[in-house]
Amino acid sequence: MCGIVGYVGHRQALEVVLGGLRRLEYRGYDSAGVALLDGEGGLAVERAAGALSNLEKRLAEVDGGKFAGRSGMGHTRWATHGAPTDRNAHPHRDTSGQVAVVHNGIIENFAVLRAELEAAGIEMASDTDTETTAHLVAAAYADGPTAGDLTASVCAVARRLEGAFTLVVTHAAEPGKIVAARRSSPLVVGVGEGEHFLASDVAAFIEHTRDAVELGQDQVVTITRDAYRVTDFFAQDVEAKPFSVDWDLSAAEKGGHDYFMLKEIEEQPEALENTLRGHFASGGIVLDELRLTEQDLRDIDKVFVVACGTAYHSGLLAKYAIEHWCRVPVEVELASEFRYRDPVLGRDTLVVAISQSGETADTLEAVRHARVQRARVLAICNTNGAQIPRESDAVLYTHAGPEIGVAATKTFLAQVAANYLVGLALAQARGTKYSDEVAREFAELSAMPEAVRRTLSTVDQVRQLGRELADAKAVLFLGRHVGYPVALEGALKLKELAYMHAEGFAAGELKHGPIALIEEGLPVVVVMPSPKGRALLHSKLVSNIREIQARGARTIVIAEEGDDEVRPFADELITIPAVPTLLQPLVSTVPLQVLAAEIARARGYDVDKPRNLAKSVTVE
Repeated sequence: MCGIVGYVGHRQALEVVLGGLRRLEYRGYDSAGVALLDGEGGLAVERAAGALSNLEKRLAEVDGGKFAGRSGMGHTRWATHGAPTDRNAHPHRDTSGQVAVVHNGIIENFAVLRAELEAAGIEMASDTDTETTAHLVAAAYADGPTAGDLTASVCAVARRLEGAFTLVVTHAAEPGKIVAARRSSPLVVGVGEGEHFLASDVAAFIEHTRDAVELGQDQVVTITRDAYRVTDFFAQDVEAKPFSVDWDLSAAEKGGHDYFMLKEIEEQPEALENTLRGHFASGGIVLDELRLTEQDLRDIDKVFVVACGTAYHSGLLAKYAIEHWCRVPVEVELASEFRYRDPVLGRDTLVVAISQSGETADTLEAVRHARVQRARVLAICNTNGAQIPRESDAVLYTHAGPEIGVAATKTFLAQVAANYLVGLALAQARGTKYSDEVAREFAELSAMPEAVRRTLSTVDQVRQLGRELADAKAVLFLGRHVGYPVALEGALKLKELAYMHAEGFAAGELKHGPIALIEEGLPVVVVMPSPKGRALLHSKLVSNIREIQARGARTIVIAEEGDDEVRPFADELITIPAVPTLLQPLVSTVPLQVLAAEIARARGYDVDKPRNLAKSVTVE
């Protein structure tokens, strides 16, 4: 997730901008850059791939006078369009060098805009979607009804853009002004004495001011040293919402949360939105980088999903969706076991490799084994340009943004959504679903971010429950159908974070041994299916609950709103929004994440850095 900082005021802008970028490093990035206005018609830009220290080293080697202005902006990039190189780092300029732009998000219609600009004789200097906006703003500023007005020019360009974006723009002709536009991407204004700030996170300016202004959807803000002005995309003034930041600098990097994991749990709606954005166009599913033809997808007669840990649980959910939608058999394999058992693969086999980092050693070796066996490989990954995507035939990026907490939260939900996109793409290519059915399924998937928001708004009960369960010796998790992988994931989170014995079971297996574990007071978490969508499963799981409750277990039931049948048998009832059956894991997982985090915190553990664990496992 890119970091953005803008400043106009009485201080040396370079110091403010670099300081803000340092405080945004936790977001993750692969390149960085700055643009400074000297007040005399000069616009200085410096960029560097890699760490922020690479940029600082280059700045130390250039003429310091070029970067001595009191107005400027900076950017740390998380690559989406174009590799993480110097030429693709932000800021980007127009051909005259007068306009500079930094950008967070994805401009979905950039290909059309780029073709238009190239037809007009403009030669692009990067592979990014961002650069198109620099040329468009320059053209609007130079001619037509918005000529000479930077705010109006940015508004005009913003109206043409599709997708999610935050744009921050400077022009050498207006050195005391910075203009930014926002749609579905974070941007906040910092208000100081004789200075104003722009940033993707208040952490960037909390050292200087705690007074801020919240921007709404499709709004543009213009900052100068002494004022700010907020308009809509048609340059009509709108009222902005001021607020005061009530946490200190050390907490600001975590958005006011004690831990990154808690922040990342709350970021899950945005992670889902970013993962789904741009994947339905011209009436069908579109994948990111697909080096497989429609005929290749039609020829697939078997799917293997390979992954580790949490990603493996997302793969179990992929099996339910792909088999249901595509009528193709799916096997889900632990990547660490895949190549050692000599699986039967061929050109008609699709191997879906899931890895947050794209560097997971076991999964990478599984990919290589699949390629040797001539299977087709599609990677699902959260890291642009990582090794697994590079060695695969196709890749679908989750765009969840960097995840600092070791225990996966938002990347799990993003992986589940990406798996479902793959399932719909296969169903579309194979003709097992009509186009209107694919559109309907995608529409239901697109409604899930809001359902997750609703779930997050009701988790205070779960937090209290977590504190109550801190002294438990063990917790069991039960589920059926798609609730079974959710139970496995809930148990894994508790093991990772709270170092407790926790196990997930398919509820139908209870009487085949695990029921011997039930004793008085043992907490058992049950993930209920919908009584409407899966009535038979629902009634069977109610029977399971009655069995364990009769043996003294403390039943903690996750059920959809309005499920009154299960209420009498739940010692604790946690309600979630009613959603389609296959999509329920996207909401039922959330309370289990919160529960594990709260139990771990109550036991005094660092939820961001569980013992013995690393974010990415790069050795077998």
